[in-house]
Amino acid sequence: MTRFVLAILMFLLPGLQSFAEQPYKRTLKLMGSRFDITVVANNQNEADQYIDMAVAEISRIEKLISSWDANSETSKINANAGVQPVQVSAELFSLVERAIGISKLTDGAFDISYASMDRIWKFDGSMTEMPSEENIKARVAKVGFNHIVLDKNASTVFLKKERMKIGFGAIGKGYAADKAKALLIEEGVSAGIINASGDMNTWGKQPGGDDWKVAITNPMDKDKAFALLPIKEGAVVTSGDYEKYVSFNGKRYTHIIDPRTGYPASGIISATVFAPRAEIADALATSIFVMGIEVGLDRINQLPQIECIIIDDKGTIHKSNNIEIKKQ
Repeated sequence: MTRFVLAILMFLLPGLQSFAEQPYKRTLKLMGSRFDITVVANNQNEADQYIDMAVAEISRIEKLISSWDANSETSKINANAGVQPVQVSAELFSLVERAIGISKLTDGAFDISYASMDRIWKFDGSMTEMPSEENIKARVAKVGFNHIVLDKNASTVFLKKERMKIGFGAIGKGYAADKAKALLIEEGVSAGIINASGDMNTWGKQPGGDDWKVAITNPMDKDKAFALLPIKEGAVVTSGDYEKYVSFNGKRYTHIIDPRTGYPASGIISATVFAPRAEIADALATSIFVMGIEVGLDRINQLPQIECIIIDDKGTIHKSNNIEIKKQ
């Protein structure tokens, strides 16, 4: 899922230099994506130590959930699909369990077993023709969160169907951001931002007392922002369709696929979700594309502490009940 790197607007007070703590940022590549890690610290050395801790935690999670590492627990689950249950750590078991819960909440619009459809649609410029209907149907037959069997007592995960797969592409970076944030808070870091390729997770305030603020990218003109919003102790994730897509016979197909049909979602070009945790924001931002505007807004409005902004393919803005937008 493509993520926008949301601009962090750090409106620092004129007298900021008088504060002992300052924001320090490092940009690096983790989990195959860009991460910007910002911490508020007393000096560069202290900030480097904290950022190193966050990097180590994110790298640990990548090894746990990676489907590219043959030795990861996720790869072992996939290798034993249709064969036998695989015992996993409590952490991965819990992540899979929560993912299934989100699948139930979204009526299957979010589904980690979508990984079973890998290599059908390609958005790297290599596709020259539409996938065949037969090929899509064959892969969709392997998809379905109801075919993931969990045994809590044994801490095992079993995929019922052969060649079935799970993957955490639509939730993994958000989860990693949550874990890095929790670690830094435990270590005493007063404030910061984990920006996992657009999965933004904040805590505390800027030096001087202002809230962290993000500018939401305008999908009609990605060099501009259409709204500026503060984030208070939470996460914001934007999912959009304008950076990864293919076109056939004059029709544009987004990279966000409905796991229930195997075909790209349509009607929405941007969905931004605000939530207490990046993990849930990450999953719901993708799900809204698949559920559509009406169902997506209805579902979000039923969830406490979660809000969203949707932009449809005509440029119209839709928002959940309890959110205000300050237009730039």
